[in-house]
Amino acid sequence: MTSPDNSPTPATTGPAADDTWWRTAVIYQIYPRSFADSDGDGTGDLPGITARLDHLADLGVDALWLSPFYPSPQVDGGYDIADYRDVDPRYGTLHDFDALLARAHALGIRVVVDLVPNHGSAQHPSFQEALTAPAGSSERALFHFRDGRGPDGSLPPNDWTSMFEGPAWTRVTEADGSPGQWYLHLFDPGQPDWNWDNPAVREDFETTLRFWLDRGVDGFRVDVCDALVKAPGLPDWPHPTHGVIEPVDGVMPPMWDQDGIHDIFRAWRRLLDGYDGHRILCAEAWLPPERAARIIRADEMHQAFNFRFLETPWQPAALRRVIDESLAANDAVGAPTTWVLSNHDVMRHASRFGYDGPVALEHGVGADDPQPDRALGLRRARAATALMLALPGSAYLYQGEELGLPEATDLPDTARQDPVWERSGHRIRGRDGCRVPLPWNADGPALGFSSTPDTWLPQPSSYAAYAADTQRDDPDSTLSLYRRLLSLRRRYGLGAGELRWLPSPPGLLRFANGPVEILANLTAESVPLPSGARVLTASTAVSDRLPADGTIWFVREEPPKVPSAAVVPGRGGRP
Repeated sequence: MTSPDNSPTPATTGPAADDTWWRTAVIYQIYPRSFADSDGDGTGDLPGITARLDHLADLGVDALWLSPFYPSPQVDGGYDIADYRDVDPRYGTLHDFDALLARAHALGIRVVVDLVPNHGSAQHPSFQEALTAPAGSSERALFHFRDGRGPDGSLPPNDWTSMFEGPAWTRVTEADGSPGQWYLHLFDPGQPDWNWDNPAVREDFETTLRFWLDRGVDGFRVDVCDALVKAPGLPDWPHPTHGVIEPVDGVMPPMWDQDGIHDIFRAWRRLLDGYDGHRILCAEAWLPPERAARIIRADEMHQAFNFRFLETPWQPAALRRVIDESLAANDAVGAPTTWVLSNHDVMRHASRFGYDGPVALEHGVGADDPQPDRALGLRRARAATALMLALPGSAYLYQGEELGLPEATDLPDTARQDPVWERSGHRIRGRDGCRVPLPWNADGPALGFSSTPDTWLPQPSSYAAYAADTQRDDPDSTLSLYRRLLSLRRRYGLGAGELRWLPSPPGLLRFANGPVEILANLTAESVPLPSGARVLTASTAVSDRLPADGTIWFVREEPPKVPSAAVVPGRGGRP
């Protein structure tokens, strides 16, 4: 499980020391393939990101998270890693990574990188060695190789299904040409699962952590972290395992959230705590708040993504419930709550909120599918973002949401690259629609993303209307709204604040955080502004009334004349 000797350059000097920065940070996700292309090959790269970091500094984020940029066959958009300690040549070099890190730190922006420990690439040298090694070998023990069921071993070892549709097992052909064992892949066959019961796997990943920490990274977002340890014996599980994963009759699925994961996270936390600058671990675990909170106890990870919040529809009762549950669950373990509305795996919220019914977050939309109401979606997305950024804790943004980018719903099916498209027999279009390259300029062959129009995924012509250069000086643009929200959030310390619900009529959400009050109107009618309100910012134009699907932040010109506030138990982002 070795990599080339890519010795780090001396670690760069990071942003000002702040041991609790992660409790309140706004972290911006970059999907490198689609952010900015510096060399004209149609694929984003690290120098392209470095050249656009001023955009993030101007936006006002505290950190960025880089999705995988490691050597990969790109079976699953880079989440199939062939070498965990290098840079894919299509993205640049380790020198380019060091330059990006240095520039980000000079701008006061921390850098978090993706760690993908559940599975590697079928092209990883260790898996290639396992394929040629015999059953029972130490090479195969790094993965989950099993004999098949049935008299001739022609049936998979259990009934598990892949998250990308189809069986979670693939049979190999042995060196003598005979049908052989099966290997486990919870995702694509090109992504074999590592065997975390093997100490060699744990040791090698700790080497990977040190490699990037020594270069100066500020932490890791840990992909599919709740799947590392499987239940002993890999028992059958005839239940669905998509979306937020919960127990069935009190039992968790055998491939998710097993107790053994916590020893791994405690070892990683000890390792990170040995570095200065308070490096962090953020868990990607599609779990309900009370189970995700177990991962972020004081000696484990620092944060966990709040997927329950991301999945919540634009409905006041549902939003209030998940906000309360999230704060309560995380406060119980002394951790901050995170908030997120979009990422590289789900439909962009500017489109998701353009539907009135339930939405399959990861299924994607094609040109012949029902289309979202684009104006309604953007209006609600702006309001939802204004609500989210007023909540105590940490927040994650996905590249392009600050431009109000909708999902690309008219991609040609022939251009699709998400593996679920093929594995589902063309039933599920997948996640390509949220990964289309960004529009930086309204003019140009690739809207400023590249010097070539032949980008790795085609850009819709409608994206020109969302280009960053057309929004930069427009005070009513979505980009300007995001800049105001982040500036005010920092000025008033909302990330470290405390949420206090205030009385409101049905269909409205009203709360205070420090001196700032927030009112979100989720009804179909405008409502009067509160008496004495001085509006700090709004997701939509307001006069003396707040339109439907709008959110305002305001302070009072005079003391409020309302009943006592209901204080939510918990201290949000406070340590």
